[in-house]
Amino acid sequence: MENAFNGRKALITGGASGIGAACARALAARGAKVVVADVDASAATALADELGGTAWAVDLLDTGALAALSLDCDILVNNAGIQKIAPIEEFEPAEFRRILALMLEAPFLLIRAALPHMYANRFGRIINLSSVHGLRASPYKSAYVSAKHGLEGLSKVTALEGGEHGVTSNCVNPGYVRTPLVEKQIADQAQVHGIPEAEVLSRVMLTESAIKRLVEPEEVASLVVWLASDDAGMVTGASYTMDGGWSAK
Repeated sequence: MENAFNGRKALITGGASGIGAACARALAARGAKVVVADVDASAATALADELGGTAWAVDLLDTGALAALSLDCDILVNNAGIQKIAPIEEFEPAEFRRILALMLEAPFLLIRAALPHMYANRFGRIINLSSVHGLRASPYKSAYVSAKHGLEGLSKVTALEGGEHGVTSNCVNPGYVRTPLVEKQIADQAQVHGIPEAEVLSRVMLTESAIKRLVEPEEVASLVVWLASDDAGMVTGASYTMDGGWSAK
């Protein structure tokens, strides 16, 4: 698969760090021309320069601007995300709307912007970074779980509409991945559960997983690369768990 994506353009949101950066590196290593889309312009530029790609400094919360977009990518990786942990009765409505805008409305708008190009070329790969929380729920994550469940539905509808046009759409559903987003959660989880930070992994994050470790970003990227490849041409409307057995229960 060394040059599997020669001539293909891949757009990765939240591409400057964590899972997004791992995906950008993995796709670029196999010949894709990557577009690193991130709200952090300097980080996006640094990674794009490293990979011989281009940076797109974008605030995906500006959904009005996204509605007017036209994209010419062949591979779209919807990865950008945020998290907020609080009981429902304390969850700020504005924060709930913000999370849904970034993690559900923005992917819809980017898919909408990318499909005409993909349909015209009879090829497209849409890969949505969902989560085990797209399939299961956890307390204190009402917005995140709602957004990921919505993303699962959006991905399936895209698969059904895109099939006759050579476009596939799938979700990747990791458990807790070693990223800045998860590292920030450790302090928040400790506070909401009233336990020391050192106990969060064992007592909260990894209790449901048969394999007691965090997922590495590169492991997630390897699955994204496969879903983007020609080998996965018959894989669509699917959700691939990489959760250490969490959802097996």
